[in-house]
Amino acid sequence: MKWEEKVLQCSSCTLLCRGMQASKNKNREKPEPFYRLSVTKQKSSSEIINEARNVLRTLRTQRPFTPTENQRKLFGSRSSLAPQNRPPSVFSVHASSFDLAESRPVSGVRLSPLDFKPVLVACAKDEDPSISLPKPAVDAAEVRKISSARARLFRRTSQGNVFPAKMVPPDQNEEKLDSEEPARMSNLCRSNDTCLTEQREYTPFNDESGQLICNEHSGSKLEREDVLKGTAGNFLFQLKGESDQMRKPGVGSLWPRSAGWKRRLAGLENDTRINESEEEKIFWHMKVLPILQELKSEDKVENLCLACTKLYQALNEGDMLGKRFKRRSVLLKTLYKLVDIDSDPLCLKLAKIILSMKVDGKNLLNVCKLAFKICKNEKNDYIIQNDKLLDCLLEVLTTEDLQKNSEALLYCMGAIKFMSGNAVLLNEMVSKGAVEMLLQLMKQINNIKESDAYFSNLGHLLVQLTATLRNLADLPQARCQLICSGAVSELCVALEQRLNDKDVCTYIVRIFSKLSSYDDFCAALADCSRCYVLFLALLSKHQKQQDLVIRIIFILGNLTAENNQAREQFFKEKGSLNTLISLFQTYHELDLNAERWCHIRGREEEKQTKHPSEAEDVLIKLIRVLANLSIHPSVGAALAAAHRVVELLVTVLEYKSIDVCEELVINAATTINNLSFYKVKGSAVQDKKLHIAEMLLKLLMSNSMDGVVEAVRVFGNLSQYHEICDFIVQKKIYKFVIALLDAKNQDVCFSACGVLLNLTVDKDKRALLMEEGGIGKLVDCLRDFGPADWQLACLICKTLWNYSENITSAASCFGEDTDTLLVLLTSLLDEELVQDYSLDRDLRDYHKRYWETEFKPVAEKLLDRIQSHHSFVPAVTITAF
Repeated sequence: MKWEEKVLQCSSCTLLCRGMQASKNKNREKPEPFYRLSVTKQKSSSEIINEARNVLRTLRTQRPFTPTENQRKLFGSRSSLAPQNRPPSVFSVHASSFDLAESRPVSGVRLSPLDFKPVLVACAKDEDPSISLPKPAVDAAEVRKISSARARLFRRTSQGNVFPAKMVPPDQNEEKLDSEEPARMSNLCRSNDTCLTEQREYTPFNDESGQLICNEHSGSKLEREDVLKGTAGNFLFQLKGESDQMRKPGVGSLWPRSAGWKRRLAGLENDTRINESEEEKIFWHMKVLPILQELKSEDKVENLCLACTKLYQALNEGDMLGKRFKRRSVLLKTLYKLVDIDSDPLCLKLAKIILSMKVDGKNLLNVCKLAFKICKNEKNDYIIQNDKLLDCLLEVLTTEDLQKNSEALLYCMGAIKFMSGNAVLLNEMVSKGAVEMLLQLMKQINNIKESDAYFSNLGHLLVQLTATLRNLADLPQARCQLICSGAVSELCVALEQRLNDKDVCTYIVRIFSKLSSYDDFCAALADCSRCYVLFLALLSKHQKQQDLVIRIIFILGNLTAENNQAREQFFKEKGSLNTLISLFQTYHELDLNAERWCHIRGREEEKQTKHPSEAEDVLIKLIRVLANLSIHPSVGAALAAAHRVVELLVTVLEYKSIDVCEELVINAATTINNLSFYKVKGSAVQDKKLHIAEMLLKLLMSNSMDGVVEAVRVFGNLSQYHEICDFIVQKKIYKFVIALLDAKNQDVCFSACGVLLNLTVDKDKRALLMEEGGIGKLVDCLRDFGPADWQLACLICKTLWNYSENITSAASCFGEDTDTLLVLLTSLLDEELVQDYSLDRDLRDYHKRYWETEFKPVAEKLLDRIQSHHSFVPAVTITAF
């Protein structure tokens, strides 16, 4: 059969030709491609999809909206747990809540009873109880021994060597408590005169300073206070002044950071020190104790806050933070008493210091609760930023035992969750490595078996952790860290273990919902094969939990939007299609009931907002999944034959007005359009094509331009069937389609041309094109869009080719548009026109290839046909389009 004897048909915008019935041959030829590429290389999938020109289209939709809680709570208002089954968000923390016994440093060595028991002097009762002064010896010799020892110690301090090894017997080295010091000192025998001589020789202090050291036990209270006031400043000033000397070789530091000060006693737990050096004692009395006295006597909150700041700085300077500090008991008792003062700024500073002292047990729980209460108030975010509480809380997460302190970690994590609601603190978390810390904690939780007694309680902690990760997922840097740290795998493990915990599942799904909107994370999630099974299990288990269902459906829509492998893998999972159909039925019925209720209540009760209802939102995203799945050839063919799926889609078009929920109706039409692409045995779309056409007619008559275009796209596929072509003519739809050529929109014109091309297959319907001025409109589209869209130009030429099959005269066939069409075709066939150097090279090469392989052959044949039936060639030329 000759080439001219064939007509063209638009089938899903993949142009096919169909042999006409010859007068001497009653057999129809099998449809074949209008033009075959000269190259033997098969087109890639991306090229085929690109050439389908949006006929098979994926759908996009907005991420489900999560309303912000009005008030910060440990568990949100949507929590599935009853209040009695979860830890409280509201509680009181008082000084009495803390355990004073725990504050004492614990010795790892069992000590024997002491032979010598010092008794405090009478004057000590008026002083700070933490200062334990030994009773003076009875005879003068004993006094001289003690004085000599003190002087020698002070001299050693100035030289940087407090306790020489030769002065302390091995069995007494770092094994005695404070109360043993007088007994130890009594072995250091020197005369009082020698002491004074050595003091003047080795120390930079004046005589009053020496008097303080040698006679500190015998002077009156008033004298001691005067001396302390007079010497403390000189003492510290002298230390500062000799900083250069401390750097010299062989000269010890007055405040040494030596291994001797920081060394740890072997065998002790928690790095607890049972002895303190003389330097620490001096530092305590000179720097720390005055601040504690201020905390006890001060009653103004502002001054107390300032004192706490100074206290933290002093403790940090003296290396007294943590459990190694012997006098931490006195310090913590003072701090605990201040907790009763109702001031968040003060409690914030107290919490920071107490956490830095590495408390545990009951005290760790209560200080974490204190931090939780502070962070719970959004107004405190500013002071929290300035006081670096975050560092202390993150350290608790990384150092404390998960099972032993699970409740403390719960409130610690809750406080961090509240902080993550603040943009500044959220960025600070990322910079401090919070993402990796949280994932490490999640790994520990995932390692706890369900049979373990701690499993249930750790679920509460996991809620706080995943809620924090959800907030962190907003930051690009955090998203990158989550991908690199293997967050997908850990989150899937947690999801698998906690399928019965709706709160944990909801937060993990929210994380996936956020991150799956980004291509890199979506690809990582798609590669995790077990995620599909987990999502299906959740959908089956929590089918009526709209907030959970809608997010899972949204995630599946993201996974199937671009990834053909994900489409196939999800569809092959057992029960995947049945689960989707069951969800469709459930939320379709809910939406129908809502529609009926509005109808009963009257028109005034219909929703005024444009936002979809909860049921509509689920249907929108569920239909999107079906549309995306249908892109895969085998999956799309299976869905096209799934009668229940098509029935539900058609039902949406039947009962739902586009004015009520535009996105839902358009998504349903798009999915039907995708399924109509497949010509499979038992196609449900083919069986219901006339009913679908009637529903599309409502869409064409709507005020929604998007709805009109979508309806025309579906007609572009369905018009391959003779019954639909008759329906288009009977309902005057062709007039509407021709009118769309004036839309000045490439996609609209392309869809309209597809319908017109299929109509011109039938000889009896070709005259309709001229009747409505269709020829002139097609020529206008060719002029307006031809050079920029060779696919559209090719489609127009093929429509004109079918129309002019029985041409006798070009003028009678094309009318007054004949000359313009001749000039247009001549100009568009000029190869120089394709060399648009304003485009990048790849796009320019694509345009040239499509021009050569698709447009040029049909345009040349059409031009030749017109010229052979035209009396003259016009002298007019067109220089611009």
